Amino acid sequence: MSGPLAGKVALVAGATRGAGRGIAVELGAAGATVYVTGRTTRERRSEYDRPETIEDTADLVTAAGGRGVAARVDHLVPDEVRALVERIDAEQGRLDVLVNDIWGGELLFEWGTPVWEHDLDKGLRLLRLALDTHAITSHHALPLLLRRPGGLVVEMTDGTAEYNRNTYRNSFFYDIAKTAVLRMGFALGHELGPRGATAVTLTPGWMRSEIMLDHFGVTEENWRDALEREPHFGISETPRYVGRAVAALASDPDVARWNGQSLSSGGLAQVYGFTDLDGSRPDAWRYITEVQDAGKPADATGYR
Repeated sequence: MSGPLAGKVALVAGATRGAGRGIAVELGAAGATVYVTGRTTRERRSEYDRPETIEDTADLVTAAGGRGVAARVDHLVPDEVRALVERIDAEQGRLDVLVNDIWGGELLFEWGTPVWEHDLDKGLRLLRLALDTHAITSHHALPLLLRRPGGLVVEMTDGTAEYNRNTYRNSFFYDIAKTAVLRMGFALGHELGPRGATAVTLTPGWMRSEIMLDHFGVTEENWRDALEREPHFGISETPRYVGRAVAALASDPDVARWNGQSLSSGGLAQVYGFTDLDGSRPDAWRYITEVQDAGKPADATGYR
């Protein structure tokens, strides 16, 4: 393996599909050994009942130039997370990058539904999946990451701190979940910074995940056909775009300058110079604020 992350070890928690898969692949492309976790394997699916598996993600990491290692883990079960970290320690003796991307809430939140009408069991499970998983994983993984200086923790969420501070995010439970993760990155920055590590919170823009493409009935090859149904989809980006953002952070010797901050894939592309797979640089959160939420006609000109 070669690349700026050759010899480095990463754990992408929640890498079965979507942003987690895109991040894992781009870390692999930079030469890292990447442990990828999730609950869907080739032998057993999670309640999502989708075809993407952690083994597929690991294979993509290896094909990209790194080394992918699949591990089935339920991040709500502390003993499973502890065993995973012990395995990484035994096999690698180090952990350089931790990406907390566990989510699993797409089937649980009810868009535009107030808390008194939202299914309570679904809402509470959504919060557990979004928050408890991150806390459990950090609790067990950070001692290994802190063993060497220069470690990086990336908390994945939806929305920047500025946007989520001023915008209601679709439902009580979704709003809390995505805003609380922002605070996790801020708090970890305070705890890790003095100990030689960096923590950030990172959001993709409107991401063309496998689930989103299925929602619009398109593929990555013909995704623009969805613009007839949703013209603002023109600002969307692939999961690899936010993956390149993480790889750029992990490769930056001065990454500590970002400690505790809320970052976005589009914002970091302007700093580090990476592009999406099509060579563009979508700046989704600026577009969402200035065009979509402002009620202007869809036009991504100047935003990608």
